[in-house]
Amino acid sequence: MARRSEKRHRSARGDRAHKAVHRLRTTVRRVAVDWFRGSGSDWPALAALLLLVPLLAGATVAWPEWCPPESLVLPLVAGGLLLRPASLLGLYAVVATALVLETALIETDRRTPDPVTPGSILVVAAVALTGLLIAQFRSRVGVPWRRGGTMLFDLRERIRTQSALPALPDGWHREMSLRPAGGQSFSGDFVVAARTGPGRRVLEVVLADVSGKGMDAASRSLLLSGAFGGLLGSLPPHAFLPAANGYLLRQSWDEGFATAVHLVLDLESGDYELLSAGHLPGVQLSAGTGRWQEIAAEGPLLGVWDEAEFHPAKGTLRPGDVLMLFTDGLVERPGRDLTEGIDRLTGEADRYVATGFKGAAWHLVEAVARDVNDDRALLLISRE
Repeated sequence: MARRSEKRHRSARGDRAHKAVHRLRTTVRRVAVDWFRGSGSDWPALAALLLLVPLLAGATVAWPEWCPPESLVLPLVAGGLLLRPASLLGLYAVVATALVLETALIETDRRTPDPVTPGSILVVAAVALTGLLIAQFRSRVGVPWRRGGTMLFDLRERIRTQSALPALPDGWHREMSLRPAGGQSFSGDFVVAARTGPGRRVLEVVLADVSGKGMDAASRSLLLSGAFGGLLGSLPPHAFLPAANGYLLRQSWDEGFATAVHLVLDLESGDYELLSAGHLPGVQLSAGTGRWQEIAAEGPLLGVWDEAEFHPAKGTLRPGDVLMLFTDGLVERPGRDLTEGIDRLTGEADRYVATGFKGAAWHLVEAVARDVNDDRALLLISRE
């Protein structure tokens, strides 16, 4: 009985120790995650910076040649990135006190020349003001610097994943090139695509161009790409553009319009329908004639008219045929006719007929609109 009781006590002590370790590990992990997300306490960072200030001030008094008074901007810069505005003001008070003490101690020591000049004070004050503005902006946005860059990177990767074209069966080739204005990571042009229908035999692709360009249109583009991705495949093909138009109208944006082209392609027969909402026509290369033909559908801009109707253009992709869809940044130029821009694009595309258009999308954008300060998107689908 005594041995059993001792074993039970040992087991209970082991369980308590295991639970204590588990609680400690969970607490440390939660604190670390909260700190990384910016929702944790900033007291550790504030304490470290408060300790750094007297060290820098003492080094300035002892070795002004190696540690000038402007070194106090280092904790100010770090505080602007790490601390909340209330904590940052406390750090500023300590830095100001250190600067005053530096001046008094150096004057008492009769050092010449005096390293604490009006210029030094102005530099520290300017950095302090900049740090406070940064901290207030982060506080208002609600995105700390430790998480802000990661969030934007995650958004960019999600957009790329959503814009990826699905794999096609043998005998088909697809490519896409998307170039934001000014070399930025976010664009007013976007693509959503999905395989739908019985046996996933239908390819649906939507190429959209939101009003504006680059970062100015990025937020609306992000919202619309998610909404369009949810609608695509959930509605019959002819109901997609009316639903997208209604969605834009409900947003009541000042610049709430967009253009879009919706391709519905049967991957077994090659028959397709092209529906357009104020978008540029597509172009198709016929392998039999070697000529490019514009495929134009009728429909108004999205987000402008409540009872808009969209009438499709129909066609067939036969073996060797190519269909290209693009946005206006690729072919439109001030003072130049739209037809001229399309002719230049198709002329460059003729060079890739012999290679089956492998890798053509990227090179076409480079050749036709490399230095254009506008969003550019090109979608290419060919039947081998």
